[in-house]
Amino acid sequence: MFENKTILITGGTGSFGKAFSGELLSKHDFKKIIIFSRDEFKQDMMKKDFTAKYGPELVKKMRFFIGDIRDKDRLKLAFNGVDIVIHAAAMKQVPACEYNPTEAIKTNINGATNIISAALETNVEKVVALSTDKAVNPINLYGGTKLVSDKLFVSANAYSGQSGTKFALVRYGNVSGSRGSVIPFFRNLIEQGNTELPVTDPRMTRFWMTLDKAVRLVLMAVENMTGGETFVYKNPSYKVTDICKAMAPDAEMKIIGIREGEKIHEVMITKDDSRTTYDYGDYFIIYPNFEWFDFEKSFKEGGKPLEDGFEYGSGNNTEWLSVEDIRKLLKEYDLF
Repeated sequence: MFENKTILITGGTGSFGKAFSGELLSKHDFKKIIIFSRDEFKQDMMKKDFTAKYGPELVKKMRFFIGDIRDKDRLKLAFNGVDIVIHAAAMKQVPACEYNPTEAIKTNINGATNIISAALETNVEKVVALSTDKAVNPINLYGGTKLVSDKLFVSANAYSGQSGTKFALVRYGNVSGSRGSVIPFFRNLIEQGNTELPVTDPRMTRFWMTLDKAVRLVLMAVENMTGGETFVYKNPSYKVTDICKAMAPDAEMKIIGIREGEKIHEVMITKDDSRTTYDYGDYFIIYPNFEWFDFEKSFKEGGKPLEDGFEYGSGNNTEWLSVEDIRKLLKEYDLF
């Protein structure tokens, strides 16, 4: 899939970028990996860490490119000779986006436009952009900007033609144990000796999504995309209150109220989108509903249409983790 290919990752020094690069280095044959980001310190640390972990010979196949997705000229220079782009760069923190709305727009919307234009102008083969549950029925600015970004990447296929650059999306929610998520937050409180854990709402649910599964989802998208699809993995759900019980069974839960821009459940597929969504067992594919999209040519065999009114969310899921399941997973992934 990656043989003789050059892969560029925007936001490549983030958690996903490091995990995806590590997957390529350890399991795949490729020509070159380009890490595109704006923080030279993080790039330097990543290069040193990867040299220690994977060896200097493999790291010689990596390039560290300083740049910002807001800068189209810099993107065009970076995309020269690139076959596959994985777009992971974004402003992701909900409060930061709310307080700095124009900055979020410059990065998440204008940046997406720049990536599309640069990819088309440099003849990149494939672009896979990372979406989020917050782009589905958005209630905060981060979700709103990602919704626009998603629409831009899907519609970009209308401009590339049948033989041009292909654009697709992968969508998942919060990665379990990622920076800023509930697990490390609770862990820090417990380690500080707190006997009370704050819960925004007792109804709160989330999907259990791991970083390695996010990497596999992108790999699957790169291999199977024809352009315009959104790939969504199936994941078990859990109650946030059960995270409390699994991590600190004797702690009291203090209900503090839902934070600004926070949802009770993660929704990946809406009822409206389900009309063009197909079930492939372990995952779903949402197909575009546009005149330019050739469904018969692009449809991946084996998919089953969803029932009318279907919605895929963490609150109405058919697979749930028990408290004991959560304890085992926390230990398995060394999260607590």
